[in-house]
Amino acid sequence: MYLQKLSLVNYKNLVHQVFDFEQKINCFVGHNGVGKTNVMDAIYYLSFAKSYFNSVAIQNIRHGEEFFMLEGSYQINDREEVLVCSLKKGQKKVVKRNGKAYDKFSDHIGQFPLVIVSPADRDLIIEGSETRRKFIDNVISQQDQGYLKTLIAYNKLVTQRNALLKYFAANRVFDPVNLSVYNEQLVAYGTIIFEKRNAFLEAFVPIFNERYKTITAGKEAVDLVYKSQLSDMNFEDLLKNSLEKDRVLQYTSAGVHKDDLLFEINGFPVKKFGSQGQQKSYLIALKLAQFDFIKQKSKVTPLLLLDDIFDKLDENRVTQLIRLVDQDNFGQIFITDTHAERTEEVVKRINKSYKMFQL
Repeated sequence: MYLQKLSLVNYKNLVHQVFDFEQKINCFVGHNGVGKTNVMDAIYYLSFAKSYFNSVAIQNIRHGEEFFMLEGSYQINDREEVLVCSLKKGQKKVVKRNGKAYDKFSDHIGQFPLVIVSPADRDLIIEGSETRRKFIDNVISQQDQGYLKTLIAYNKLVTQRNALLKYFAANRVFDPVNLSVYNEQLVAYGTIIFEKRNAFLEAFVPIFNERYKTITAGKEAVDLVYKSQLSDMNFEDLLKNSLEKDRVLQYTSAGVHKDDLLFEINGFPVKKFGSQGQQKSYLIALKLAQFDFIKQKSKVTPLLLLDDIFDKLDENRVTQLIRLVDQDNFGQIFITDTHAERTEEVVKRINKSYKMFQL
């Protein structure tokens, strides 16, 4: 799979631009603020029907305009696929595939797999557990539609149960029968999510370890540890034990929506004990392992986006990364950098066709 052409109108700070892409490597170069990352985000948007950098959809419309539109033409095996994402102020977002609009955006996820490596990934280390859960869910969802539907249903139930707890508190009533209906469904969906996350980590961690070893020449031992309340107690008992707490807090305090992924290096948290270089290597290994996992499961080679990557790594790590992407298991790659000469010098080392875009 590769992206042949991208057309964007009023997306972030970009007015109207059209790009015809090379099948292997495409580089966007130019000063900071010219829109390099916005082009990358537009490519991401086509795969996920949302921005990687700004979850508020309307804020992706260029300032002073009423709408944005993105159109991408893909080659998948011997067929062409055309995706259009558009949003107009005051209206719902529309995503069309070959002229037909999706009823549910979730049906689109995984159809055009993509992995992005960005300086923003540092949030995975420094932010709270929700950011790391989203990472797990993103990887699994790109190759398991059933998981995504279960996750959406579970999150909707948590919202409904929380609303019911707030209603009980506001009206000084309590209806255990009504609450038990939500509990039963939460247990059913939550247990599936827990089991699938567990199975994912079992398959994913060895791939991650191998990637990290390749990038760093095996200097440290790293690990990803899945932390879940369901590891120690079944979900039904968890909900029973936390009932009084939930009534006081007025929200659901136990469940897979509280899961976390611990990032460790030599047995210690990367956040506290990893150097900047180790943290960067950790994140790149994480994303390349994501690439490997999705490719293995979906049988489709994802697009790989390397945003501002050369500016954030020392020369040794850049060389290691380039050696990795010089392998045949990678497909189409998009790169952004502020230095055209540096970028071209690096990509020339890769025996692949490339194209430079000066923004």
